[in-house]
Amino acid sequence: MQNKASPLSVIIDPPGVQPAMPGDTVELYIVITNQSDRGAVIDVFFDEASETLHQWSNSSRESLALGPQQSSELTFQFKIPANTLPGTYDYTLVVDAPEHFPEDTPIQYPRQLKVMLKEHTVVRVNDPTFSLKPASNPRNPIILKSKEALQIEVMVDNRSNRVDRFRLVCSDLEDDWYAIRYPNTGVEGLGILAGTSGLELNPNTRGKILLELKPPVNTLAGSYSPTIRLYSANSPDLVLLDLVYIQIPPIHLLDVELYTLRGKVSNSFGLYEIKLTNRGNTPRDLKLNIKSRDEEQLYKYECEPRKVRLFPNKSTKVNLTVKPRPWWRRPLFGSALSLNFQVSLQDKDEYPLPDKLPEGTLLWNSRPWWQFVPFFITLIGSIVGIAFLIWLFFLKPPSPAQLVAFSPDSINYIQGDEIRLDWQVSNFQQISKLEIDNQGQTNNQSQIPSAPQIFDFRKGIPNKLNNICQAQLKYLTCSNYDTGVTQPGSYTFTLKLYTQGQNKPSSTQSITVKINEKPAARVGSFQLDKSQYTSGDTMLLSWTIQNPDQLAQLKITGKSDSGSENVLATYTNDQLKKSCQLTPQLLTCTKISLKTPEPGKYTFALQAFSQSGQPPNSYSIESTINILSKPLQIIFFTLNDSQEPNIVLQPNEPVVLQWKVEGEDISVQLTPFGTVASSGSLNLVANEALPSTIQLTATDKFGHSNSKGFSVKVSTPTPLSSIPPSAPFMPPPRFNRF
Repeated sequence: MQNKASPLSVIIDPPGVQPAMPGDTVELYIVITNQSDRGAVIDVFFDEASETLHQWSNSSRESLALGPQQSSELTFQFKIPANTLPGTYDYTLVVDAPEHFPEDTPIQYPRQLKVMLKEHTVVRVNDPTFSLKPASNPRNPIILKSKEALQIEVMVDNRSNRVDRFRLVCSDLEDDWYAIRYPNTGVEGLGILAGTSGLELNPNTRGKILLELKPPVNTLAGSYSPTIRLYSANSPDLVLLDLVYIQIPPIHLLDVELYTLRGKVSNSFGLYEIKLTNRGNTPRDLKLNIKSRDEEQLYKYECEPRKVRLFPNKSTKVNLTVKPRPWWRRPLFGSALSLNFQVSLQDKDEYPLPDKLPEGTLLWNSRPWWQFVPFFITLIGSIVGIAFLIWLFFLKPPSPAQLVAFSPDSINYIQGDEIRLDWQVSNFQQISKLEIDNQGQTNNQSQIPSAPQIFDFRKGIPNKLNNICQAQLKYLTCSNYDTGVTQPGSYTFTLKLYTQGQNKPSSTQSITVKINEKPAARVGSFQLDKSQYTSGDTMLLSWTIQNPDQLAQLKITGKSDSGSENVLATYTNDQLKKSCQLTPQLLTCTKISLKTPEPGKYTFALQAFSQSGQPPNSYSIESTINILSKPLQIIFFTLNDSQEPNIVLQPNEPVVLQWKVEGEDISVQLTPFGTVASSGSLNLVANEALPSTIQLTATDKFGHSNSKGFSVKVSTPTPLSSIPPSAPFMPPPRFNRF
């Protein structure tokens, strides 16, 4: 608490815990008064430990200069992220004036910002509230060790003007996890109440509920965040929530026991059983091994299962078999040989393992006397074998060269891939020449060069094969021999070996290899945006093409109900790449515009042509598309901007006729002036020569007709003298187009 003699007065609003919801923006108001007789520069900021509030605040540090007895207000805003976890976040507000009041500052104000659940009801002024002590948040959970209990004080404020009764609920937890204790009312012992089941508070008072969290012994390690809800008897629909963040630390306790089922053997194997018990609170992923405790490992072993997943408070058994080896290390006579080993464990998550693991011993009995008979037989056989080897390496005549293997480097070739050959030859030193022949042809019946490739081995491996052949002992292995064949077709390659001093091949093998054509471009889908259009509209087409790398061009055709078929549009591959989305497997084109053909009923199809010259792949739209003719319509026909059929004009009054007609191949007659354009205007003068009837008639190519007209009357002027007026000059008609 700040000292009364402090030269600075600080007022913080709100004074207590500040509530907030995820996504809200809350404000903190601070009023600072300089109560001294000198001016000062004052810094207001959050301490370095308040890392979360630094991230949420628009400015975590403010400075102001105050004269004697002067006050000023600061505002800090906190923008709570929408994904913020509920909890109470602690921070410290610091007021410091190191240059002017070094002995009285800094002054620290511990604060709390409480982020509530989204389901939390908005709290009004008279609504009850509650807080938890100790407070926790996702970044500062409460550490709760096994078999320990956590006491949480729930402070409830009844801010209404009525007596209220409160009840606490932990719906996320099992009943054996927690206990709730309400304070005694003082009448339980009198027989009036058997026990307290809530907290009664008078208006504007505060009370305390004790919540004890005690996780069961088999609770797994990890982070838990149970929800605490407070119910009000006066406001049952009010949702008051908070979270308690607790962390149960891991316990790594593992028991390993080794039981001997068969520990002394002659010609069989030892049997053991390993029992593993997880007495901790985390699952264990273990791998079992056996390590020798002797200088040499004279056995092989097998664990079944080798890997074990062991849950807390669970046990499992692993069968271990140990077989002595090699057979010649078995004692010839005397006492048995002891094979000492130790169980070894590896934890996948590198959790601690027991310091001491069980050890075992397998006794390997010595041999009986009759087993020495095979030794003498083996000795005699060895002498015979040595004699055979001398004959084989020094006296046996050299064997001819033989082709051990001959194959292509792949089993699946596609157009553009080059066929490469692999082979292996034994006794290659005896080769005089090697011959490779190809008798195949491409799919378009074009022949490949049929002259065989001959390689002379009389002076060693030829230079052309040096880079692809490798000699090891008596074998010559050659890989990736280029044949130069890349076109689709079926090819038969024959490899012939000639041994020195022989005119006929000593070994011959043939293989047939096929190169498949690249898959042709195919239309995956094709559709229009409508099933009916009006002549002159723009159609929007969409389609997908499979194997777009083989696409040469696309054609869109329309077949009318009369049977005629026309190409409406052609697109090249380069045009499509600019307006469509291309992936190695699919070309997707959407909303490609195309003008409608002549009116009628059509069936539209999309044809994909491949670069390989294969027949085009076609995709037709099953439904018939109807192209309607543009309706014949007189958009307007006016006389002096009027459409009234009967018009009276003054003498010499200008007359302006205007019209516009739309339709298919229309013919327009303006009676009595003759044929005119589909849109235009005509300037006249109201006099005796002006026709009394003017009519506009439009006819389209389908024979449809439409007309509009005016009945015109020129009023007679009152004569001013007996001299008849001269007839006004009327210029010839003039037509204007819009």
